[in-house]
Amino acid sequence: MDILALEAKGGGNVAEPEKKAAPRPKPKPPKKAKRIVYFEVEIVDLKTKEKLLLLDKVEPTATILDIKALFHKSYPKWYPARQSLRLDSKAKSLRDEDVLQTLPVGTTASFYFSDLGPQLTWGTVFLTECVGPLLIFLMFYFRLPFIYAPKYDFTSSKHWVVHLACMCHSFHYIKRILETLFVHRISHGTMPLRNIFKNCGYYWCSAAWMAYYINHPLYTTPFYGQQQVNTGLYIFLFCQVGNFSIHVTLRNLKATGSKVKKIPYPTKNPFTWIFWLVSCPNYTYEMTVWAKGKHRSYLKEFRDYPTLRSSILPFIL
Repeated sequence: MDILALEAKGGGNVAEPEKKAAPRPKPKPPKKAKRIVYFEVEIVDLKTKEKLLLLDKVEPTATILDIKALFHKSYPKWYPARQSLRLDSKAKSLRDEDVLQTLPVGTTASFYFSDLGPQLTWGTVFLTECVGPLLIFLMFYFRLPFIYAPKYDFTSSKHWVVHLACMCHSFHYIKRILETLFVHRISHGTMPLRNIFKNCGYYWCSAAWMAYYINHPLYTTPFYGQQQVNTGLYIFLFCQVGNFSIHVTLRNLKATGSKVKKIPYPTKNPFTWIFWLVSCPNYTYEMTVWAKGKHRSYLKEFRDYPTLRSSILPFIL
């Protein structure tokens, strides 16, 4: 028994065979750095075909805005917003967000430059368009001198509908001013200064034309009386709410500072359901010819754009 016990005890002390260490993975060879192919950019005057600037070692990820900034350093009077760069003298201007390596050019790229002239921000343009009609209408409403006969200077109309028209007109343009400041997210940064005269001329002259007759001392009330006034007021309020609803929906399509465009679709707000049928419901509520141009741009930019939509009036316009 003792011998067996000793053998059992001794057997417990038998050393186990050592486990072989797992082979270490071979270190991966360091990746070779990708070779960057730089571009050579030549900027030529569109009219004279004179070489204005040669940029060497431009990174392939550079955007058109980056190239404009480099061009601006050599020609300070032509800030980026004032520049138009094209691949061909008859082609459209390139977008600021276009990337150099994605354009149909070789490592030596030629761009045609044209001066767009002095620029204004779209926000400034919108505010000028809206403040003018607001003040012009009030000038006629208060009958400032040199507008009507001297005996009517600073007199007030006896018809309450005239005062209602002033309130509605003022409300509309104050709303537009507030939307410009707090709602609109404008894709295009600037527009040529010369265009402001055309845009403001339209709005200001239209306001003066309406205000002259509405506030005229010889103004007569609507033919159908109170019923006609109430109907017009209800339509006005409906269109104002609808217009605001569309502007909020369009605002929510873009993040702050983003230029990425998306197709607008109806939301839970019933005033936006008209998006099923038209491209520019805000212009349907406001009635403007700009909707046609916007509709055409949607069709060109988005291949999956809803074909059922019209510009501003379903199935008509």
